[in-house]
Amino acid sequence: MSTAAVAADTPAPRRSIKGASRTATAHLTVVPAVRTTPAAPAVVRPRRQRIEGTTTDRMPVRGCSGESVGLRVQEQAEPVALRLTRRGRMLLTAVSVVVFGAAIVVLGLRVSGVLEPGPRFTHTVPVQVAPGQTLWSIAQSTNPGQDPAIVVEKIADLNKLSSPADINPGRTLRIPVVG
Repeated sequence: MSTAAVAADTPAPRRSIKGASRTATAHLTVVPAVRTTPAAPAVVRPRRQRIEGTTTDRMPVRGCSGESVGLRVQEQAEPVALRLTRRGRMLLTAVSVVVFGAAIVVLGLRVSGVLEPGPRFTHTVPVQVAPGQTLWSIAQSTNPGQDPAIVVEKIADLNKLSSPADINPGRTLRIPVVG
């Protein structure tokens, strides 16, 4: 560096000499220093958005959580549809096959008559009521091994009896028999 540049960079010492004039240092001039290194590029900072007029919107402010300037939090979207894993789909398929298979088996047995309550009567025989006989005793003698209550009910249905007192000695009844 030149002497003038060094002199310009360092402040001149103050002298307190009596009688010295200030014009003694007037011949020195300040010369800017010449830089030999290239200047660093200037950092350009983004300008703030200019808001014109009045507004009721909130000012864009950087939040403490690191949100970007001006971004707003979105409302929660509609819920995502149910997604099943492979295991869930297999389980759902197996349960539905078991349920529908059981329904088909039950309907098949119902149609074939296996699940029909009570005995399956194949034919009827005529029986003449003797004195002192009841529907219960007739049911026990004609269908041994069957529940007499079910047989009495069937006898009443076949002969259109409203009560057990409707039978009289000498009357002929049709009695269902298990084959």
